[in-house]
Amino acid sequence: MTMQQAEQILQSGGALFAFGLGYSAQVLGGRLRGRGWQVGGTVRGGDKAADLRSEGFDAHVFGKLQPEDIPDQSHWLISVPPSEAGCPVFEAFGAEASRAASITYLSTTGVYGDLGGEWAFEWTGVAPRSDRGKRRVLAEQQWESTRQPLRLVRLPGIYGPGRSPFSRIRAGTAKRIIKAGQVFSRVHVDDIASGLKAMMARPEALGVFHLCDDRPARPQDVIEFAAELLKMEPPEMVDFDSAEMSDMARSFYAECKRISNARAKSALGWLPQYKTYKEGLRAVLAAEQADTGDKP
Repeated sequence: MTMQQAEQILQSGGALFAFGLGYSAQVLGGRLRGRGWQVGGTVRGGDKAADLRSEGFDAHVFGKLQPEDIPDQSHWLISVPPSEAGCPVFEAFGAEASRAASITYLSTTGVYGDLGGEWAFEWTGVAPRSDRGKRRVLAEQQWESTRQPLRLVRLPGIYGPGRSPFSRIRAGTAKRIIKAGQVFSRVHVDDIASGLKAMMARPEALGVFHLCDDRPARPQDVIEFAAELLKMEPPEMVDFDSAEMSDMARSFYAECKRISNARAKSALGWLPQYKTYKEGLRAVLAAEQADTGDKP
């Protein structure tokens, strides 16, 4: 299937229901609504649901959602964080899975554990070390048990407008954490949206996918480049062992891996618009400046 044929499928309309109508889902939903799609989903609170309804999303509070609120043959996008018992969406609505046109579960590359800087491919075995990664593996297994058309999209660090190093650098709270050999893969939120669109246009594209950029990078390099774009001095360098960090932040540094996006490229005809963090951060800064009216 060509990209043009895939776009024609999306133009025919449809319904997306996002369990967890958050950062990535809103970007994807906004693009689909522009093509005439019905986009709904869940949030935690009534105020957020009201805000999203005012923007044209059919938003519901998760705890009040009824099966009849979910359109038949809608594409399910699931990003609600799992608990020790697995995915809350599976527990509440797994019995309704046969009504979905497809199910896409947004997971994490943390399921691979620590690979010592080696590459993770879609066929790499899962070996989570953190509790967070173990919960994600359990949630993946729960959705696999439904035997419905399923995609497991394992994502690395997500960034985009409003979620980038710029605010921390401006506030003076950013640090360049130095740990020998440490690299991370990343993905711009726009590239998540374009990848998910490509999957929805290809019913045969099932299984595990990675959406990420082409160049895993050292975290200090990303901070340095962001500071350069802001024309500010880079933050101080701090050795990992002596750095003051939250338990969650330290857990990220406990694992080191590079993520391959080869299958997404070959199976979907997808290419990341932002091939490295440099292109991505330039675009984020331009978007944030456009929103505030600041000059570059």
